[in-house]
Amino acid sequence: MEFDSEDAAKDFYSEYARHVGFIMRIDQCRRSDIDKRILSRRLSCNKQGRYVKPRDQVRPVRRPRPSTREGCKAMMLVKVNKSGKWVVTRVVKDHTHPLIVSSGISMDERDMKIEQLTMELEREDQLCELYHGLLLTLLDNVEEQTELISMKVSGIVNDVREFETEVERLPQNELDDN
Repeated sequence: MEFDSEDAAKDFYSEYARHVGFIMRIDQCRRSDIDKRILSRRLSCNKQGRYVKPRDQVRPVRRPRPSTREGCKAMMLVKVNKSGKWVVTRVVKDHTHPLIVSSGISMDERDMKIEQLTMELEREDQLCELYHGLLLTLLDNVEEQTELISMKVSGIVNDVREFETEVERLPQNELDDN
């Protein structure tokens, strides 16, 4: 099979996955060393691979969840050819787990909820970036104002010292007259 774009291949495999009864996962890609564009992409079952527990985990996980990975080999590999088309170069259809036959809740509803939550998360990330920028600006302004106040206080202290020095030089009787 041939597709006009990587997204078209993803859409096809996602629709195929819904029809057959599994969830597609966007898996590995291979990039060009020259311009970093994607040359191939592996689309697989969401139960592909095995969960590997991190070795340097410092503290226990609050709510340990069971792994959804079951070592499934089902996948589709697409590569971009010289003409810019995305071509399917390898397909594994066999799953190592039972497939989900669509019941009351459709995959579309789940996908829409995931998409909605993803968009919400992106908005929150943008807000965090905005707040981070505002905080940095505020800290810069506070630092500038602190330096200005410090310079003014230093000037006032010097003026007071000069005044005290002049007062000490005046004869005592001039001080009494004032």
